Amino acid sequence: CVACAHVTKRANAIIEHPPGEETQFDWVELPDPPAGWAFPTKRAYALVGSLAHSGVWRAVLSPSMDLPHLLAAMTTVLALLGGLTRDWRFDRMRTVLDPASGDLTSQFAAFAKHHGVQAIACRPRSGNRKGVVEKNNHTAAQRFWRTLADDVTLEQAQASLTAFAARQDGRRRESEAGSTTARAMLAAERLRPLPPVPFPVIVTEQRTATRQALIDWRGNRYSVPPELTAARVAVHWRLGADTIDIATAAGTVIARHRLAEPGLGVTIRDTGHVTALEAIALASAPPGRPHRRKERIPPGTAALRAAAVLTGTARPISTVIDLAAYEQAAKNRNTLP
Repeated sequence: CVACAHVTKRANAIIEHPPGEETQFDWVELPDPPAGWAFPTKRAYALVGSLAHSGVWRAVLSPSMDLPHLLAAMTTVLALLGGLTRDWRFDRMRTVLDPASGDLTSQFAAFAKHHGVQAIACRPRSGNRKGVVEKNNHTAAQRFWRTLADDVTLEQAQASLTAFAARQDGRRRESEAGSTTARAMLAAERLRPLPPVPFPVIVTEQRTATRQALIDWRGNRYSVPPELTAARVAVHWRLGADTIDIATAAGTVIARHRLAEPGLGVTIRDTGHVTALEAIALASAPPGRPHRRKERIPPGTAALRAAAVLTGTARPISTVIDLAAYEQAAKNRNTLP
């Protein structure tokens, strides 16, 4: 656009990043996630966090870019990076910056205060100010996402992304002092420790219950009352908590389960849900005597008739047309009526 055209034609200064000064964050949009992830849209998102001095980065996959998912993803990224710098830098995303006032949103300002850091937003049309994370966005999208298989789960993809980012720590970095690696520069970052208690934020995601009255949540399955079979429910998880709440569309909490380790593939069912589901299944069972084991049930007349039609052994059906009426009408007639 005209407003951004000057950026490509001006001189670019080299920005110094002292150790421990800045962590840069940005979302990268990833199209066409595997269908098994059951994301609400045809896009996945990855929050990438990069230490500006060393270039070390980590990323977290997410189904949404809303504020609760942003805060939860940032908490995970900061734990993967190993600590806190003095500043956080973002672009002018609406979850961080109020577009009307230009100030930090109230919840994000509380999140930054909880961690004791200063959140800085780039000026308009100055995204190159956070070029470290922009480059790592490109690396994650081109070298990780493009080769991701369709049969991997979300938890497997997250573990693969974390391992891929860790391998990038060994890449060479050239400086005035000579050749080094991002891992070696990380030792000089002097990161501060994370708060002992995570910031209180509730992450909410929508799920559809199966016919077995189960929902999928982060690689495990949890039961709901059988009355909600095939219904939409909301899953609420408080960051750092060891339980999840399952609520109806109206907001009524109808189940609470202890959270299992993500990706284990376990099924956690409430005893009351199991009893109610079995009662409904038994009540809907067909009446009459069940078949005994190995009981002989020969095909009936209708089955034999259908088999004859399918195999072509039935007598052919022929249609006889009597032409006598046409012959009588054509007698003594030389022209058409």
